[in-house]
Amino acid sequence: MNDWAFLRSRRWAGYLALVVVFAIVCCALGMWQFARRAEARAEIARIDANYDAQAVPVQDELPELDGFDVDQRWQVVALSGRYLADEEVVVRNRPNQGGAGFEVLTPFLLDDGSVFVVDRGWVAQDSEARPSDYAAPPTGQVEVEARLKAGEGRINGRTSAGDEFATIDLDELAERVDQPTYTGAYGLLVQSGAEAADPPVAATRPLRDEGPHLSYALQWFVFAIMGFVGLGWAARQERRARDEASGITLGESRPAPRKVNRTQRKDADADLEDGVLDRR
Repeated sequence: MNDWAFLRSRRWAGYLALVVVFAIVCCALGMWQFARRAEARAEIARIDANYDAQAVPVQDELPELDGFDVDQRWQVVALSGRYLADEEVVVRNRPNQGGAGFEVLTPFLLDDGSVFVVDRGWVAQDSEARPSDYAAPPTGQVEVEARLKAGEGRINGRTSAGDEFATIDLDELAERVDQPTYTGAYGLLVQSGAEAADPPVAATRPLRDEGPHLSYALQWFVFAIMGFVGLGWAARQERRARDEASGITLGESRPAPRKVNRTQRKDADADLEDGVLDRR
């Protein structure tokens, strides 16, 4: 009799199918975590390559107004022109310093007549959920540097209200300025020293952290293996239960039949007959 024949039943085929599906899901999640880790490592590489790089003219880095590549993130660009203070807007609900506040976006008119949006920094909100006091942009001709970031676009259900934007929507800001405007990217103003600590507060350096994605990925693969280990354990338990029900316990064997010596048996029969004769 095959002790494992029950594994060919429909019930156990269903168990195996469930474990296979579970393993596939776990492996997919593990690969997703590997992809997240690859993205984090790519971002670290961009920070290392671009954040402290030499500034280049924005016209050279972004030859097209709507152009931007993810590998250009954090690249330092040089700007020459003047701020359009009258076109300045703020973006609400921006977290920083453990609270909510506003990002200050000021269009910057370049010498070639195009407009580049500069994020001058973050300001806290006051008791009425309005921007607290912050310094106005410098007037006249200035030269500044900024680090590139992609625009955020619009989010359904979130709209602008006056000079308050819901997101860093460069297309909407370009419509307000009504001049040739860079819509593929904007720039975080490069500031240092005491200037960086005064509102608008300069953006902090991004963290070089790939996160726990590697450990999470390995855990998902371990879970996939444990599914098959658990199925094997359950099969062994059922086999043990079946053997016990039939009088056979795993690891034990049937007792061998007792062999009787024929001479000893004849002697015992003779003694029994003599006892009967003596009683007569």
